[in-house]
Amino acid sequence: MFWRSVVGKLAVTIMLLVSFVLFVLTIFLLEFFENFHIQEAEEDLAQTAIKLSVMVENHEDNSLIYETTDRVKDPQSKVLIVFSDGTTWASDTEDVELSNLNEEWFMDNSAISEVLTNTEPVKKQIQIPNQDLGVMLVGISVPNTDAAVLVYQSLSVVDKTKSETTKIILGAAGVAIVLTTIFAFFLSTRITSPLIKMREAAFDLTRGEFNTKVPILTHDEIGELAMAFNHMGRQLKFHINALRQEKEQLSSIVNSMADGVITLSRNGDIIATNGPAERFIEDWYFEKNIVQSDGKQKLPNELYELLQAVIDGEKEVLEEISIQGRTWVMIMTPLYDQAYIRGAVAVMRDMTEERRLDKLRKDFIANVSHELRTPISMLQGYSEAIVDDIAESKEEKNELAQIIYEESLRLSRLVNELLDLASMEAGHLSLKLEKVEITPYVERIYRKFKGIADENEIEFMLVNNITESYACFDPDRMEQVFTNLIDNAIRHTNQGGFVKVHVHNDPAAFEVSIEDSGSGIPEDDLPFVFERFYKADKSRTRQKHVKGTGLGLSIAKNIVTSHNGTITVKSKLQVGTTFHFKLPQNKES
Repeated sequence: MFWRSVVGKLAVTIMLLVSFVLFVLTIFLLEFFENFHIQEAEEDLAQTAIKLSVMVENHEDNSLIYETTDRVKDPQSKVLIVFSDGTTWASDTEDVELSNLNEEWFMDNSAISEVLTNTEPVKKQIQIPNQDLGVMLVGISVPNTDAAVLVYQSLSVVDKTKSETTKIILGAAGVAIVLTTIFAFFLSTRITSPLIKMREAAFDLTRGEFNTKVPILTHDEIGELAMAFNHMGRQLKFHINALRQEKEQLSSIVNSMADGVITLSRNGDIIATNGPAERFIEDWYFEKNIVQSDGKQKLPNELYELLQAVIDGEKEVLEEISIQGRTWVMIMTPLYDQAYIRGAVAVMRDMTEERRLDKLRKDFIANVSHELRTPISMLQGYSEAIVDDIAESKEEKNELAQIIYEESLRLSRLVNELLDLASMEAGHLSLKLEKVEITPYVERIYRKFKGIADENEIEFMLVNNITESYACFDPDRMEQVFTNLIDNAIRHTNQGGFVKVHVHNDPAAFEVSIEDSGSGIPEDDLPFVFERFYKADKSRTRQKHVKGTGLGLSIAKNIVTSHNGTITVKSKLQVGTTFHFKLPQNKES
């Protein structure tokens, strides 16, 4: 509204101030001019009375006195001369009211005697009884005689003059108020226009438009204020840009962290998180079967208890949490607002891989010891049986020798696989890349396992989808991959089952899928099948007498990875397993 604006307030203030001053000044002027007009009228009447008294004193010719009186006096006034002999004479006047006034009233009134007894002029304002007429009277006695001269006029003449003066003063005051109003609006608008622009610029600043500038129209305090406002806008832009850069830098650092970070308020509200922390919370609620109805993430109760422990103890808390088969270590540290704890920040690290590697390091020695102990024990036992002549017949000795030979081969294979795996993981695997014709290569491998599959009454199939005849890879190493995967598929497939080898080769990649209808791999074991010495449930092996070392899939993965390829596995219990590897084409020029 106008009255609430600075323009309205300033304009009204100026108008009220000027109006008050004009009001007081008008009252004083009216009072002054009223007294002034009365004094002027009295002075005029006194001057006329003095002149006429001199004539009465110095001249005896009454006709001359009468003629001179008519010339000297004001037409609106009237003169009453009282001669020494008691006779009186009254002049004519244009004032009708005065002309109707009987002069005998003055004779009966004490005015004559008062004039005769005073040497100084007598000035009086008399209200005529029973008449709405006021008279201004000035009387003077003639020196050395009993004569007197009275000059009087109606107060309406003075009132009329006062009325005209009042109109002039009030008109001037009205003009002054109008001019003041115009000036007040002009001045307030001129003063407040930069302020309005500053207000609009301030609103722009609140919307983030920091390039807004206020025009500098004057070089006074308002101009300096505009300069300071523009400088403030530049400084705000600089500092907010700096804060935004720091925020983006901090956000990038937090989001790029492998550790989860959660910022919490004092009452447990989640203020900020990064990707790993969000996945941690989602896994937590998934495992606890908790559904967020409002769509807003809330802090789990267990973490809220940790938050309260941090706030109450004013120190960081370390906790290890297991969620969805993964191990997390959480450190929650208080956040201070000076001496007041305003919340906490929790950093969570996924220690699953570290725990697994620790377990692998511990299991490696046990696995190697276990795998070496069995063939060594058998070699030692059967060799002692031969030495001690426990085997009497040649057939028995040959059977023991055959077992010793097979165990030595197994021991040699285990050692070679360990050496190969160590060489691969150390990055010392050297590939002999060749341009291999795919069709005869895979058919040779197919024929290699066809007999074994037929012996075990397993349907063995090869499905080719070859649009590109050649692919570039190390044929010996890739045959090792085929051998490990197909051998595993046959060993874990029951009679009447099937093993399918799907081969696809195009200009982009060489892909192979080995599918079986075997016993499958448990879901818990799937993430670890490519780890060395890892074996799923041994009871799933169909050929109990054929024992693996637990290194084949690990070697296969290292060979495929060395070719810049990928290998994956999908499996369901009692349905089957499918291994799939893909090598990008890297043809030699």
